[in-house]
Amino acid sequence: MEILAVIPARLGSTRLPGKPLLSETGRPLIQHVVEQVRTALRPTRIVVATDDARIVAAVEAFGGEAMLTRADHPSGTDRVAEVSRTIPSAEIVVNVQGDEPEIPGAVIDHAIEVLLQDPSASMATLATPIRDRSVYENPACVKAVVGQNGRALYFSRSPVPCHRDGPPAHGILGHLHLGLYVYRREFLLRLTGLPPSPLEETEKLEQLRVLEAGEPIAIGLVDEPSVGIDTPEDYCRFVERWHKRARP
Repeated sequence: MEILAVIPARLGSTRLPGKPLLSETGRPLIQHVVEQVRTALRPTRIVVATDDARIVAAVEAFGGEAMLTRADHPSGTDRVAEVSRTIPSAEIVVNVQGDEPEIPGAVIDHAIEVLLQDPSASMATLATPIRDRSVYENPACVKAVVGQNGRALYFSRSPVPCHRDGPPAHGILGHLHLGLYVYRREFLLRLTGLPPSPLEETEKLEQLRVLEAGEPIAIGLVDEPSVGIDTPEDYCRFVERWHKRARP
């Protein structure tokens, strides 16, 4: 089975311009991401999907594969779908965020296994328990409501589920959704052809388009989230961690 991992990497970023090419570690950020995906066992091919030839050149310089895509895609999912259309042999497509240079390969493999073990699910994603109330109440932290069958019931920026009688004794307030997606290729191509759904437009969460279309999303649970790079401060902390690990 061919499993394609696609890493969307857009040069423009409101909070951190030129993010994929930042190189204070001695290598561009996008190289760190590719190297982490290479530690996963299940993907058979890794492609960086980008809107800028400079990122293509940087990826090819370290021996990676990159594809130049349209610049007007509304989301990373659409960029991933463009690459997937050119590789019909790929049965499974993994969308790995281009700003997660520390994502463990085992986490990627786990997400793939979650989809493979649920043959009727159209896609899979990951979540991790929330124990911190500030995360639970933060609208920037997307919550996933997971059913007993391991499938998504809903995603929201609101603190859900609501604990009407007070916090639960086990201390888990909810589940934080993690932005790693695994798709069956034919579903991914169909998904990007659907218009935004009402709930998606309300919450500004693309995965709600899937649920509103009546398609199941399998969810795998992991203990901890990986750390994404959104701001200059995030990148500085990553560089510090990297240098500490690199010291003999």
